[in-house]
Amino acid sequence: MTAGLIALGAGLAIGLAALATGWAQARIGAAAVGAILEKPESLGTVIILLVIPETLVIFGFTIAILILTTLK
Repeated sequence: MTAGLIALGAGLAIGLAALATGWAQARIGAAAVGAILEKPESLGTVIILLVIPETLVIFGFTIAILILTTLK
């Protein structure tokens, strides 16, 4: 039972982080296309803004690894 709950917690950590990242990138991506069409020189800034939400997945992955390794 304990191993199942640990696995569930790790899965939720990475899954919810990935879900939030996908939602954020969808919103940023839609705005980014409009920004690039109006001002093509803003491409570098737009790429940086698209990469920032990816840190959520890295944090979620780190938490999942910590859950799986320290709570056994």
